[in-house]
This record gives sequence, structure tokens and C-alpha cells, in this order.
Amino acid sequence: MSETRAAKVAVVDEVRERFSDSDSLVLTEYRNLDVPAMASLREALREVGGDYKIYKNTLVRFAIENLDLEIDDLLSGPTAIAFVGKKPDGSSGDPVSIAKALKDFAKKNEALIIKGGILENRRLTVEEINQLAEIAPRDVLLSQLAGLLVAPMQQFAGLLNALPQKFAYALQALVEKSGGVIESSEADDASDVGTEPEESSEADDASDAETEEDESSEADDASDAETDEKEA
Repeated sequence: MSETRAAKVAVVDEVRERFSDSDSLVLTEYRNLDVPAMASLREALREVGGDYKIYKNTLVRFAIENLDLEIDDLLSGPTAIAFVGKKPDGSSGDPVSIAKALKDFAKKNEALIIKGGILENRRLTVEEINQLAEIAPRDVLLSQLAGLLVAPMQQFAGLLNALPQKFAYALQALVEKSGGVIESSEADDASDVGTEPEESSEADDASDAETEEDESSEADDASDAETDEKEA
């Protein structure tokens, strides 16, 4: 196999792999774009995670022959394909950012023509690509989604924080409502306490009476003893 043929086979394999692995891509015509403009476009796409590649149309046709992609009519003229790749920070790019970068560049450089694209094996028209460019980038959408998810959680946390306070209010109201019962119970307790000293006093009185009786009896005994002695 000649070196030229081997190089073509390698390119076909590369294109087939890129088309197979990529969920989205945009085909453009770059006719009359000079070198500085092409470098500027590549840089703009690289910043948002795009990879801008130029292939011969015949090799692209060979590469996608068995991929069931109907884009033959787009493979005419000088064609460059913008694939979704990696951003400089290593994060993944997204179709929205690629479409937006191409649309913005085409506004300032009429030599760049967006011809169409593919999104998840579905063909996109130029109008659909322009509409795609108007959608917020993935990072923004994820941020908005996170905000929507956090908001209910914050509300739920606020509710949990309010529960103890509301419970305290309810308990206080219950205490105030049952105040009469509590006072009555306290009165009963006080009555019981008051009764105990009276019972104790009665016991003391009985004890004192017994003592007096004993003393009186002893006095009588002593008097009788004195009388007996005198008589004797």
C-alpha cells in the first residue's frame, strides 16, 4: 500500500471515528477565510470546547458511508467540521456553545457559511442551528437547575427550623388553657401539706395528755405513800 493511500485510509478511519463518537457537529464552508480569520475561528471554538477540522469531501463520504447520515448534499465546496470536544480546562464542550461561537463569528465574517449539522443522529438545518445558539449554555442551565433544586430544600429547611418554635407556642397555649386544672392540683397539694401538721399536733396533744396522766398517777402514789408512813 502506497503512503498516499495509507494516509487516506487513516483519515477515513479518523473521520468515521469522530462521526461515530460525536453526538453533535456542524458543517461549514470556509471559502475566502484568510489565515488570521481561520486562526481566530479555531481559537473561538477551542475556548468553548470545539474542535474545527478540515477534511476532503470525498474522504468524508467514504467515512460515513455506513453510518446512516444523510448529509451528502452538505459535502460540497471547502468544508470544515466543528466537533464538540474539550475545553482548555478539560471540561466537556456542548452543542449550544459551538453553535453560538459559529453564529457570532459568522456575523462578523460573512465568508464563513454554516451549512447544517447533526445532533444525536438527527440532521439540523441552518435555522435550527441558529436557534440552538440562542439557548443558554450547559453550565448556565446546570446552574439554573441547581438553583431550582436548592430553593425547595431551603424552604424545607426553613419549615424544619420553624417547627420547634411553633411547637413551643402550641405547648404554651396548652399550658395556659389548662391553667385552672394545674392551680387546682396545686391547691390539693397545699391542702395535703396543711393537713399533715394538724395530724401531728393531735398526736402531740395525745402524748402530752398521757404524760400528764402519768405524772398525776405518780403524784397520787407518792401522796398515798406519805399517808401510810404517818399512820405507821
